[in-house]
Amino acid sequence: MAAVRQKHLVLILAREFASNLSTPTLITDERGWLVFYNEAAEDVFGRSFAEAGEASLEEWSVQYAPRAVDTDEALPLERRPTGIALYERRAAHERLRITSLYGLTREVEVTAFPLFAHADDLIGTVTIFWRE
Repeated sequence: MAAVRQKHLVLILAREFASNLSTPTLITDERGWLVFYNEAAEDVFGRSFAEAGEASLEEWSVQYAPRAVDTDEALPLERRPTGIALYERRAAHERLRITSLYGLTREVEVTAFPLFAHADDLIGTVTIFWRE
């Protein structure tokens, strides 16, 4: 049985905030692990967070085939807004093409920003999806 990792208070509060939003929102920890997405995001991803569970964002997001809208080129995590927020510790915004688990391809606007407990203490990221 894997040990349960204690979450920082900032992540707990971010999850509570996201759970009360009607805007699709995803939360990662400082390692880049998906730790939560809200009910509104279930429509974007095609399944509930309870079904998906915590996972490496790199492994988890590959099933949605994030691609550039203009070239349809697959985008690695470090070139997507969540990766930029995580690795470069700055906010980022991009229009992406993703494919849901049901095979539905759609374009989404994605905004991500880092969460800090203190000036240099990265706790995780928040990613918001804007659907058409």
